[in-house]
This record gives sequence, C-alpha cells and structure tokens, in this order.
Amino acid sequence: MKYRILLSCFAVLLFSSAASAKVHTGIDVNIQPIKSSLTNNEDVYVKVSYKNRSNQAVNILRWYLPDANGNLEEGIFKISRDGEVIDYLGAHYKRPAPTDADYVTLNPNQKLSYKVELSGVYDLSEEGQYSVSLDVSNMALFSPSTANKPNKGNGDSAVQASALKSDAQALVYVSKVSSRKRCNPRKEDCGGGGGGTEDVTFTGACSNSEQNSIFAGLDAAKSMTNSSVSYLNGSVGPRYTTWFGTYSSARFNKVAGNFDAIKDALDNKPKVFDCSCNQSYYAYVYPSQPYKVYLCRAFWSAGTTGTDSKGGTIIHELSHFNVVAGTDDIVYGQTGAKNLAISDPNGATNNADNHEYFGENTPNLN
Repeated sequence: MKYRILLSCFAVLLFSSAASAKVHTGIDVNIQPIKSSLTNNEDVYVKVSYKNRSNQAVNILRWYLPDANGNLEEGIFKISRDGEVIDYLGAHYKRPAPTDADYVTLNPNQKLSYKVELSGVYDLSEEGQYSVSLDVSNMALFSPSTANKPNKGNGDSAVQASALKSDAQALVYVSKVSSRKRCNPRKEDCGGGGGGTEDVTFTGACSNSEQNSIFAGLDAAKSMTNSSVSYLNGSVGPRYTTWFGTYSSARFNKVAGNFDAIKDALDNKPKVFDCSCNQSYYAYVYPSQPYKVYLCRAFWSAGTTGTDSKGGTIIHELSHFNVVAGTDDIVYGQTGAKNLAISDPNGATNNADNHEYFGENTPNLN
C-alpha cells in the first residue's frame, strides 16, 4: 500500500451571520477559524471564546472546556456531515463527582478564549459539508452557586442549568481526492492485529499533521527495511558486523528472518498508530498486541530518516512484537548498540536498537 498522502483536501469554513451565540446562561460563545482555507496536510483549528455578559460570576465545569493547550476532554462540539452525525473520537472518562476545584469562574464581562484542533478528535476526512456547533449538556455543568440564579439585566429570566449551546455554527466543506481510514473506537475494534480493512488506522487523537508525519515515517521505514533485506541477501560487511558482531550463520539467518518479518508487517499487516502518549519517549508497544504502536513526544521532533528517526523508530517498535521478531531493549543508543555487538553478538540480534540502527544505516556502511 502506498502510505504517502496523495489527498489534497480543500476545506472552506463558512460561518453564519450571527457572530456570537446568545445562550441562557448569559455567556456569549463565539467560534472563528484560524484559517478559512486549508488542505488535508494541515490541522483544522478554530478559536472558541466564552464571554460572560451577565452581572454575576458563572462557574463552568472545566471538563467541558478546552484545556490550556486547547485539548478536549469531552466532545463539546456537535459536528455533522450532510446531516450524518460525526462521532467524537476522543477519550471518555469515569470521574468522581465534581468539587469546587473542578470549576472555572467566569466573572462579569470576562472572556476566555481557546485555540482548538478538531481533526485529531473528529473524523473530517470524508467529502461533504460539515456543520460545527458547541453543544454541551451535563447536570453538573454549572456549580450550584451560579446554576440557578437569575441573570439580571441580560434579558434572560433564568440560567439554563444543565446546557451550554451555541446558535452560531461553522460550515466546513471538505473535498477529497483520495481516502485513508480513521478508526472509530465507538464502532470497531481499533486494537490492531487483524482488524480493519485498511493498512493504517489511527487512535488517540492523531491530528492531520501527525497522520502525515506517520505516513512519512512509514515510507522511510519501508525504504530502510527494503535496503536491509537486500543487503542481507548478499555478503557480510561492516554494516552487519558493526551492529550484530562477528558472523555466524545462525545469527545471520536470525537477523535476516527478523527483517523479513518486519518487511511483512510493513507491507501486509493492518497497523494502528496511537498519538495519545505525552511522555518524553519515542514510542512504545505491548509485544503481545500487534500491530499497535503508541507514539510519544520524541517521535514528533525526530527526523524522518537518519539516526533515531521516525522511520527507524517504527522499525524498532515493530521488531518488539512477538509475532515479528520479539526483540528486547537490552541497551539504548548507538554507542551501547555497537558495544553490545562486540561483547554479546547473540544479545545484539535480540536488541531492538541494533535492528533500528542497522536499518537506518547512518553513517552509511557497506
């Protein structure tokens, strides 16, 4: 399957003439696009602002607001495409009952604004017209101290204690020339290992730009793996001995078999990439749960090719799966991997970083 995104998706965001939505709580909700014209290679951002137009403070449950980084903990937007509801793909939580610390106070005339990325938690990939509005309903949305007080002077007789909705909506038209599958955990098993009809699916709020980075990394991993398989069909040279130590037919055949299995995983197996990890690592997997890879912060800043790259990271993680090569993490880093190849060639053939660095081949060795 060709992973590179061929899709050039042109989205135009149109907004209703009502710039701000008037709601019963006395809060004006305004939604604006960061860019009104974009391609599918870009993330879809909107700016959402809440202004308290009443003469009293209103306490809003923070779970139903974006966080400081614009991330969503709940599906606060109602999105449909040509009348069909688009599911929220983000996490759902079991929480304790809210306390005062869980509320954000919006004072009279105070305004809160957030920049929110939508493509990571809503599937906006199919062609059609999308309508986007704010739609929040929860019995604890407003704290008891403000939920039932009248809004004096704002034209509303009472607060609507359990809902916050916008009248304004964003209309987004998406044109599509190619397709890629976005896993919907509400309707299908997104765990990998045989599920799905496409080669690559995503979970954990992978945005458009993150998906593009993953596809670029997959392209690089395929190229590295093809080069490795080709090399292992020839004679042994410094590339092999640097990363796997002195030659023995048993070790050589094991490494060759490992790369054949990695190539098969890249070419033929349905892979799932999850973008929810916020740790400083590159990535991780559960070896008994193929072929799902959890990508972390270091992955996004890594180069597509080269040492410790996106392509190499994918090779590293795929090698961990028991059904692929069942490698371990004995040592990390090029220096440690080279030393392992000298001191323990058997260990090198079982170390994921040795496979990664052999595949990346930087600096280039013959």
